[in-house]
Formats: sequence, structure tokens, C-alpha cells
Amino acid sequence: MHTLRLLALASGLAAATPALAQQGTKADPAVLAKIKDEGLNRSKVMETAFYLTDVCGPRLANSDGLNRANQWTQKQLTSWGLTKATIEPWGTFGRGWDIEKSYVAMTAPYYHTLIGAPKAWTPSTNGPLKKQVVVVKATTEAELDKYKGQLRDKIVLLDVAVPKTAFEPDARRYTAEELQKMADYKPDAPATTAAPATAEMEQRLAARRAMLALRTKISDMIMSEGAAAILSSRGGSDGTFFTSNGAPYAADAKPVLPELEMAPEDQLRLIRLADAGIPVELELETRTRFQSQDLKGYNVVAEIPGTDKKLKSEVVMLGGHLDSWHAATGATDNAAGCAIMMEAVRILKAAGVQPRRTIRIALWGEEEQGLFGSRGYVKNHFADPATMKLLPEHEKLAAYFNLDNGAGKIRGIYAQGNEAAAPIFQEWLKPFADLGATTVTLRNTGGTDHLSFDAVGLPGFQFIQDPLDYGTRTHHTNMDTYERLPADDLKQASVLVASFVYQAAMRDQKLPRKPLPAAKPEQRM
Repeated sequence: MHTLRLLALASGLAAATPALAQQGTKADPAVLAKIKDEGLNRSKVMETAFYLTDVCGPRLANSDGLNRANQWTQKQLTSWGLTKATIEPWGTFGRGWDIEKSYVAMTAPYYHTLIGAPKAWTPSTNGPLKKQVVVVKATTEAELDKYKGQLRDKIVLLDVAVPKTAFEPDARRYTAEELQKMADYKPDAPATTAAPATAEMEQRLAARRAMLALRTKISDMIMSEGAAAILSSRGGSDGTFFTSNGAPYAADAKPVLPELEMAPEDQLRLIRLADAGIPVELELETRTRFQSQDLKGYNVVAEIPGTDKKLKSEVVMLGGHLDSWHAATGATDNAAGCAIMMEAVRILKAAGVQPRRTIRIALWGEEEQGLFGSRGYVKNHFADPATMKLLPEHEKLAAYFNLDNGAGKIRGIYAQGNEAAAPIFQEWLKPFADLGATTVTLRNTGGTDHLSFDAVGLPGFQFIQDPLDYGTRTHHTNMDTYERLPADDLKQASVLVASFVYQAAMRDQKLPRKPLPAAKPEQRM
């Protein structure tokens, strides 16, 4: 960007932010212009995303891939000039698990390769298997009886729903109407007592409990009958399948059979053939490896030190989870979020920012199994939600910003019910309205690491992102690859995150907090 254009941008930013001073912010409009220029014109975000996905590979909790990513991000953050880059243990997680080989094909009535991958934490087949298929269909425990004596040394196929034809595109962006609805959201008045569960809610919960109980009984029966392996599917379409863990990661987990999750189209073809009385034979081999030497989980943390004598002991944090599932390379979930957060701190260093507060990035481990990395960090540094006994660092946290909703550009931020923070965020977004980020909503959003901070009364926030094809195609699937990352969206998001972190680091006051929540013993880790 030419100098005159940069000065004009700085002048525009200054005109757009008259309320920043009213909010006690000492953010320099010229610095905001430099952040925008660096992030849009000299971005490294796609290079970082390449290393996190294609080079480091899948990053399942406590796997070799996650360890590679931890090592690489620690070195990369250090090379950009951040200090105290550390791979910090948060506590005990459990066994690591990696795939060394995976193969499945139909060999009769003809040969055809199939799409599938082992469920996480399932064992090896101990060599190639070439076995007949038996289809198990059961909606009640009583229906399992007819399969007794039929499963020994067989490959068991579990039933799967037929994918529905979709008439809407996989990917989309939020409309102006949807964003306005978010902005207009008003939280309900706090209830004095918990609302009673409706009959419909009770029915749904009962149905889910029954389904999980039946799935456990099916697995136990298949195991006890001496089956060789299981093929299953959690759904999907067009060659996409969702993945999960097929066994606990605890060191003392009970044995399970080798199990592969498959694209439903492949599995349904096998089921149709078997239902028609045509013998089906499969050939498969999985070789998986458990790691039980180091059961700890880790986070990667690094800092840009604060420069204000009074405020440098306070911290503004940003982060996202580094772990992923294993059937792809975890691009949108959540290499994108981590690459953006890393790019944000790179931008701040490249722009020569001298923050008043310390800025700390955290790349969380083991999020997919229950926010373990961020919960462990919060418990170790700030407070245990089970007791709400506050540690000294609790008072020092100014804010935490999280990114973990795919690869779409940022359209605003969830204020997480923090009404005092909302107008501050509205002012912070004004200089970047031309980038499509204008919305502040008081809505809560869940499912990721900002909740660990919110649970102990700290100001933790998640940005609003365009959904793209996150929920329809990439989230926890074999399609979550680098190709799903739109470069312009990641660049825009990096600029927005960097600007929020900078402005939070420059304010006279920390961001406002909601009242401290009550202790919740059931959340003890």
C-alpha cells in the first residue's frame, strides 16, 4: 500500500472512531491502519494453515500429529518474536492413538474400493481380514436375539439412514436479515427458578438415552459373539462421512472390536446386496498404535509483553483449539482458527505494536473431547468452576477472544450476555465495517473454548463467522481439508482479531465482567 493511501486510511479510521476515547481506549488510528494493511497485503495466514494441515497432518488428541503441531507452533511463534513460547501441560488426558494403515474394499460379488477410516481409539485388525458380511438391524434389544450364533468371524455392518437429496448449496454466508436478527436479540430476564422440562424435551432426552443404551448393547453383543470387525456410519453424503471415537481414551478402557466408519453410499450398497441374499465379502486391514507413555495433555502459549508499567501485568488472551479429528487434516476445525490467531499476533509484531497490556496466545489441546485444554488452563491459572476459589491471575485477565466456527470471515462478535461490553465492541468494529464485520449480539454461543473462561466469570468471547460449508460438509468429516479454507476470509478474520486484541490491550480499563457464577461441583474435572 502506498504511503498516501495508508495516511488516508488512517485519517478515515480516526474519523470513524470518535467514541474510542469515550471508552477509555488509547488505540492509535494509525496503528489500526497498519494492522489492516499488514493483514490484507502481506498475509502469512495461508502458509501457516498449510503447515498446520498438510505438514503436521491430523491432530487427534495426544497423537503424533498434535505433538508435531505443538512443536511447530512453539518454534513459529518464537521466530516471529513472541516470548515465553511454551508447550504447557494442563493435566492428565489419556492414551494417544495414531493410524499406521487403513484399507477397506469389497471383494465379492466384485471388487470395489470403499471410503472409510478407523474410529479413534479402536484396535488393529492384526493383519488383513477377508470375511463375509452380516448386516445387523435392530431397533430394540429383543431384535438382537435373532443374530446370536451368526456373527462369529464375520464383518458386521450396522444399518445406516439413506442420505437425503439436498436442494440447497452446501456453503452460505449470513444474510443482512440474519445479522440484524442477531443484533436485535434481547436476553430474557433471569428466571428465579429453572423452567420445567416440557414433555417434548423429556421425550427427546429419553429417546437419546435409549438409542445410546441400545448402541452399547449392540456393540457388547457383537463383541461377545466373536465378530471380526464392525463397519458403521454416522451419516453424511456424497462421499463425506463423519468421524468419532469408538473407544474411551482412558488407559484402562475396556476392549472393543476394530471398527471403521464409512461413507453411507458405500455402506448402503453393501447392505442392499446382503439384503437381496447376494453374498458379500470384504477385505480390510487397520493398523493403529496406542501411546501410553505420556498421558498428559498440552497447550501451546506465547506472549507479546506489555509495555505500560501499571498494566503490563494484565493479560489479553486469544486462542483456538489445535487438536482435530483424524479422518482429514482438521482445516476448518480448527486449523483455520489457530492460523488466524497466530496471524493476528504476527500482524501485531510486524506492525510494531507496543501494547500496554501483555498479549498471550493459547493454542488448546484436547478440545474435541470436552474443552479439556482450556478448562485445564483456566483451572490452573484462574479458578476451578467446581469451587469458584479465585487464583491471583483471575483479577489480571482483561479479556479472552476465541475462534472456532470454521473458516468463514468474521461478521461480528457474540457478547455472551455481557451488556456492558457490547457498546465497546460496537465502537471497535466501526473502522472495519468495509470488511463486512458490523454485528454485536448479546446471544450466548456454545461448544468451544471461550466457555471455559465464561464459566469462572471471566470475559470470554467467540466471534461470529460466516458458516460457509462448516455444518454441512467439513465439521468432523473426511472433507475437512486445506481446500476448504478461503484465503480472503482468513485474511479478513486475522485483521479483525488483531484489531480487537490491540484495542483490548490499550484500554485504560479491563473489559467489563458479568457477575461471578456460583460454584458448580458437577463440572469438576
